[in-house]
Amino acid sequence: MTSLAHFEKLAGAIKLPHQAIIEGRLVASSTGATFDNISPRNGQVINQIALCGEADVDTAVASARRAFEDQRWRKLHYRDKKRIMFRLADLMERDLEAIALLETLDSGKPIRDTTAFDVPSAIRSLRYYAEALDKVHGEVGPETSDRFSYAVHEPLGVIAAIMPWNFPLHLTMWKVAPALAMGNSIVLKPAELTSMSALKLGELALEAGVPPGVLNVITGKGSVAGKAMALHMDVDMLTFTGSGPVGRMLMKYSADSNLKRVSLELGGKSPHIVFKDCPDLDAAAAHAAFGIFYNQGEVCTAGSRLLVEAEVHDKFLEKVVAAGKGFVAGDPLEPKTNFGAMVSEVQMKSVLGYIDTAKQDGAALALGGNRVRAETGGYFVEPTVFDGVMPDATIAKEEIFGPVLAVTTFRGADQALKIANDTIFGLASGAWTSDMTLAHRCARELKAGLVWINGWDACDITMPFGGFKQSGVGREGGVEGLKTCLETKTIMLDQMPAELELSV
Repeated sequence: MTSLAHFEKLAGAIKLPHQAIIEGRLVASSTGATFDNISPRNGQVINQIALCGEADVDTAVASARRAFEDQRWRKLHYRDKKRIMFRLADLMERDLEAIALLETLDSGKPIRDTTAFDVPSAIRSLRYYAEALDKVHGEVGPETSDRFSYAVHEPLGVIAAIMPWNFPLHLTMWKVAPALAMGNSIVLKPAELTSMSALKLGELALEAGVPPGVLNVITGKGSVAGKAMALHMDVDMLTFTGSGPVGRMLMKYSADSNLKRVSLELGGKSPHIVFKDCPDLDAAAAHAAFGIFYNQGEVCTAGSRLLVEAEVHDKFLEKVVAAGKGFVAGDPLEPKTNFGAMVSEVQMKSVLGYIDTAKQDGAALALGGNRVRAETGGYFVEPTVFDGVMPDATIAKEEIFGPVLAVTTFRGADQALKIANDTIFGLASGAWTSDMTLAHRCARELKAGLVWINGWDACDITMPFGGFKQSGVGREGGVEGLKTCLETKTIMLDQMPAELELSV
């Protein structure tokens, strides 16, 4: 932890990445067009980023295809690939402060979070997959003595990755690291709002020794560059983290083109259940506040629906509000700040619109509800809590992606589970109880890819991550993340009968 003055000075001196990376070169867009990169910290333009289009996507995909077909990366000895990936992790660690600053300038999240979590988590993910790349083996099938059957895993080819803006580098590494580890080539498109850390990653990858063309970085609009990637006939897989509506379009584009494999990590409206026998109400309240206010609520696993059993509702709500007051909006470059800006003016207005809707629907405002720090030009919304939210209310149904908590009272486990599962989403969920029988029931019956008992957001790169229902298709993390980037080929060898050998 240093000081605001330190990071302001660094922001004024650091080179801000702005060019795309294709075939190992930093390039402008083919038309020379750029777009303004606006920092949510103060609403100011900080640089211009290359606005890539279909022609740039074609060039990047062709580069990735050449790199894959000439085997400059996938046929390297596994020890060499591992060495290069570890070298990249070391370079990221060397430049951790600079990368964290780029993340904060782009996204508005606090520098304390980007330095302590976002960039270190990306480095951990890279090292995990570098270490795991030689641990994936084929298998031998059970056969009779006259046949030998086995299965092998091969890289897919060209993988297009379209990234979100809430955890730009952290989630990028969930996709890039396993794809690299398994020998694929990649075309990476960061979110338009948060391009700089991906561009920095591309530069460091070249410095580390990743061959040109293996990791290309395209910047620009999802509606243009992202669509071109999804429709491209020479892309073998599309992996995306973002909103449900965009995920639906990408699946359609896959069907309309070459039926490329699609992996989608989409939205959530996660239930956080507190039963009357909660073992520690203070800890649960701290987790409930963290679960919705961390990263300004811009988290796909945010515990945005807090379900509290009636017997402890009043006491618990008081504790949650007190914990929420500990998240105070401040300058993202100030190391003491624990609550930053929304990523854009559009996102800020969207969140404020949901707050207005909740008020009109009759929910009781228990905390916050306003834009703050407007005088800075930044996009800040204070932590907000609504009580008495009906299960069918707008803020209980739709993903807000902001610091807005909807509190609903329930009576008994049956009602809690019914309310919790009454959603189109199924990403994360959690329950607090001292009854292990009830805990196991929640683990079985909650329709979500992630279930946390007596805690919240205990994600780890070693375990699968993904959702049920409309929260996505496929899994990332752990060994599952490697398998996503592979094709499986079955090979069967028959022993030629002796009489056939003689006749030949």
